[in-house]
Amino acid sequence: MAARQPLRVLCLAGFRQSERGFREKTGALRKALRGRAELVCISGPHSVPDAVGSESAGPNSGTSSTEERPRGWWFSEEADIFNALEEPSVCRGLEQALGTVAQALDKLGPFDGLLGFSQGAALAALVCALGQAGDVRFPLPRFIILISGFCPRGLGLKEPIMQSPLSLPSLHVFGDTDRVIPSQESIQLASRFPGAITLTHSGGHFIPAAASQRQAYLKFLDQFAE
Repeated sequence: MAARQPLRVLCLAGFRQSERGFREKTGALRKALRGRAELVCISGPHSVPDAVGSESAGPNSGTSSTEERPRGWWFSEEADIFNALEEPSVCRGLEQALGTVAQALDKLGPFDGLLGFSQGAALAALVCALGQAGDVRFPLPRFIILISGFCPRGLGLKEPIMQSPLSLPSLHVFGDTDRVIPSQESIQLASRFPGAITLTHSGGHFIPAAASQRQAYLKFLDQFAE
């Protein structure tokens, strides 16, 4: 019997994370999913000043001395800032963000699923909403995993997600003590996906990969194994 091929998952980093830094922060998860899923990480197209932004906090966010410069997907204002919980007057850089994801899907794919963390989770949900609405740049994946996700706010962001339910299998992971993206924000995003599976943990704003969480990831992914 031939060995089954690992699922390929495109992973979208959070705000103020670099591509290399995000690979490091997903290291425990990648190890847990070895043989089941290959995680391909990308970060946003925009450089973020070191002291800017409020989204990233906790043990699996921010930057280290070995990281590349932090990146972001879009900004909430004309200045280089982002706040997930406020209604922005503009969403500067969003089109470049969508273009970055479209290019990754085209050049690095095919992918079975999407995974997003924080701002990357909001963008992954938007990409799926646009794909469901007929945007040919974004073929619908077989599944989506959203960690510390939220419904994006702002003109052009909220509308596609709120217009109709998103009809693909989804796993939503969030912490009970997340002070960056409160759990109710992740619950609201999960409500847009009929049949959503939720995985909660007692921690904050990071990607959990302890034994109990590993089993939940594997159980979710195994339904897509061939």
